[in-house]
Amino acid sequence: MDTINFTRGVPANESYPIDEVIEAATAALRARGVAMLQYGPALGFAPLREWLAEWQRVAVDRVLTSNGSLQIVEFLCLHMLQDGDVVFTEAPTYDRTITLLRRHRARVIGIPIEADGPNIEALERSLKQHVPKFFYVIPDFQNPAGATCSGAKRRQIVGLAERYGFLLVEDAPYRLLRYRGREEPTLYELAPDRTLHMSSFTKLIAPGVRTGFMIGRPDLIAGIAKMAEDTYISPGYVAQGVTHEWCRRGLLPPQIERLKKLYAPRLDACLAGLDKHMPDAVATRPDGGFFLSVTLPEGALTSAVRKEAATRSLNLADGQAFFPEGGGERFLRLPFCALSPAEIDEGTRRLAESVQAARRVHVQSEGVR
Repeated sequence: MDTINFTRGVPANESYPIDEVIEAATAALRARGVAMLQYGPALGFAPLREWLAEWQRVAVDRVLTSNGSLQIVEFLCLHMLQDGDVVFTEAPTYDRTITLLRRHRARVIGIPIEADGPNIEALERSLKQHVPKFFYVIPDFQNPAGATCSGAKRRQIVGLAERYGFLLVEDAPYRLLRYRGREEPTLYELAPDRTLHMSSFTKLIAPGVRTGFMIGRPDLIAGIAKMAEDTYISPGYVAQGVTHEWCRRGLLPPQIERLKKLYAPRLDACLAGLDKHMPDAVATRPDGGFFLSVTLPEGALTSAVRKEAATRSLNLADGQAFFPEGGGERFLRLPFCALSPAEIDEGTRRLAESVQAARRVHVQSEGVR
């Protein structure tokens, strides 16, 4: 039985524009080889920053690049946080961000997320007790839940940030991967001086290009860049030079369309598989991105389901790792992009068997008590 990995949110191997990247790399090194191979400013490779500024319609002094967007979170923490500072995240949220915040000894408070974004009442209750240094939010096709924040909630979040005086850190690596429906404005568009907007080319080109970026107020960008300079002098200019040349050639829009055509059927297959094999499970129904999530039925804990799934050659992620203050005992993230529709259907079938087996064990243990 072949192993099926419903674990990491990685792109499909067949999505990589390898020939285009080879041509861009050759052209970039011939045109700008010395600049790409030399040290440079910590803000990043200047031609890429200029391209990003034009694409995002901002001044270039508002743009910082790095070796992937997660590293920018590390630099942000170095710049802004001291021991015990409060940071809000959604609950659940990206587990590696939780890890970084804990590494910097922040007090992480989770704001429950709903199908249309963070629970605003819970956010307001938390704000009456603590004003965070920042609120880390993934508004579009959230990792791990798959939820997208509504326009109304985005405006409420911005209003609360203005009222209480905290920053918004908007992580948007999946925003361009919308397969249907209407997009909402970014938090940055609603509050450019209150928001640090992050994204990455990891999901659009390939993880190997290691090119992420942040857009924000110039003084904040400069402070974060100083932390970057003290860490590595400058990011990987070779990767950034290749990324710039690839983007400069106009290859991003057609690549996004190819990704949508590749991934949309996989999202549909995942939803159809859950509807067929697990009709009693509550799943998010996203319009894009890499993930959907499932709340397992009563009597089926994620830890028990994972053990049962392993016996069926199905690997699942630990749902509790996505919750900063506990919870997630019945939460399950399903990344679908790296699997074929046939693998997804078989994976959801094995998942349903694993859930049923875990529930039987639970009923038996309750009976023994």
